[in-house]
Amino acid sequence: MELATIIDQYRGELEQCHGDRLLPGHRRAMDAILRCRTAQSGQVRWACHDCDRHRDYPLSCGHRSCPRCQNHEATQWLDRQRAKLLPVDYFMATFTLPAQLRALAWRHQTIVYSLLFDCAVSTLKDFGLNPDKLGAELGMTAVLHTHARDKGFHPHVHIIVPGGGVNRLRRCWKKVKGRYLFNEFALAAVFRARMLDGLNRAGMILPANLPEKWVVDCRRVGRGEPALEYLSRYLYRGVIAERDIIANRNGKVTFRYVESGTGASKVRALHGADFLWLILHHVLPRGFRRVRDYGFLHGNAKKLLGLVQLILHVKLAFPVESKRIKPTCPDCGQPMQIASINRGHWQPG
Repeated sequence: MELATIIDQYRGELEQCHGDRLLPGHRRAMDAILRCRTAQSGQVRWACHDCDRHRDYPLSCGHRSCPRCQNHEATQWLDRQRAKLLPVDYFMATFTLPAQLRALAWRHQTIVYSLLFDCAVSTLKDFGLNPDKLGAELGMTAVLHTHARDKGFHPHVHIIVPGGGVNRLRRCWKKVKGRYLFNEFALAAVFRARMLDGLNRAGMILPANLPEKWVVDCRRVGRGEPALEYLSRYLYRGVIAERDIIANRNGKVTFRYVESGTGASKVRALHGADFLWLILHHVLPRGFRRVRDYGFLHGNAKKLLGLVQLILHVKLAFPVESKRIKPTCPDCGQPMQIASINRGHWQPG
């Protein structure tokens, strides 16, 4: 079941029901998905130099909300992370905004999402620098998700942390001992205080019923490349995979998801316009970076990362990024080469 087909069928109804709340970014996302891999998106001509055969293929839209345009990005992320791989345990800390702040986050996405990144990362950073806990500078990769398993609006940030850090004073690597990073309740208390302070400084009017205890989950997620492969699927998954849209009948769209906690497979059915509105809730502001690196994993810290890899006896290799598969000539079977590209007149989000 293609998302583009559902957009084409229910977009008029969506405009009637939610048109006053649709943002320009929502409309750009729908336009991109409708054009993805069609003649309207432009095309690339592949040619065989041996037998003078050519074939035309439509271009993908490249929009990050398009479920067809995520696989290559996940592969590229995995290639980059393999070059940073360390022989240590990896941990994932998840910082979640309480339900009472979701409406505020929806109205002020850029401000609240930026604060979510800053407060979560600074909390982990300071815990790592604390000599009573680790006493070292952490490396981190953070990713923003705005959806729960059932695709409801649920802003949270996942932060991947290698199990150790750099002690600049002693010029050494300090390893996390055991299979435990930091206390979740202590992380949550500091994160709550910093997030509320940031919202107040931004002039936000906070709801009166904010909970005293917030939720932070911190767990070990494995070691080495298997952990990275798991994380690449987790970090770069789209809001919904088209294989999970299982029905479109009688004006309703049905999709499946895996329930958090129990692991049970569930289904949810919504009217077509409401389904589209649910998906569009997760279109990020234009130009907002949803994946960010920090510490010795930052792009500007390659020298420091190289020293860490040498200390940990990592066998360094020249990184080779995965390339898209070239089509082969139907006549002679040789790989074809790009002869020309005709692009459309729109820009991906």
